[in-house]
Amino acid sequence: MLNTQRIVFREMVSEDWKAIHRYASQEIVSQYQPWGPNHEADTITYVKEVIDDANRNPRERYAFAIVEKQSNLLIGAGELQITSFANRIGEIGYVLHPNYWGKGIATEAGQLLLKFGFEDLQLHRLFATCDPRNKASEKVLIKLDMTLEGVMRETILLKDRWRDSMLFSMLEHEWTNKKGLN
Repeated sequence: MLNTQRIVFREMVSEDWKAIHRYASQEIVSQYQPWGPNHEADTITYVKEVIDDANRNPRERYAFAIVEKQSNLLIGAGELQITSFANRIGEIGYVLHPNYWGKGIATEAGQLLLKFGFEDLQLHRLFATCDPRNKASEKVLIKLDMTLEGVMRETILLKDRWRDSMLFSMLEHEWTNKKGLN
């Protein structure tokens, strides 16, 4: 089971759409994303897609509900998408309800995604992107000891304009070395 002292990852179920919608419907949550703010139908479709993707073989997408242990509330989602089976590459991402921002939970979720990708899925390279204006997400990726590779120009079409993406990565041997230091 993927968990820390404060959070646990679990597979999503159809009823999760309500808890997810509580944050996915907020403009502030999706301000740097090409999705949202969600309408109920958007969130229901997202959860359905996640459940469908969990049943694919081979499985490329692992989207987990992030549940706070103390309250047992769903407070966000963490995802790992395998982008190349041949090259053992995956992309990680996370989203939290704003009530849980600034508490280190995104960093814990990122650590779980890295652990899952390197140790369970045996991937060689994991990467993440973030909008250069999203300083909080950038700080999380730095705290995860991911390496900033650079800025990719105009990679995502937002609602009204193109967005650049900062590219961060970690390699399998860097994860192994990092684990050895702890």
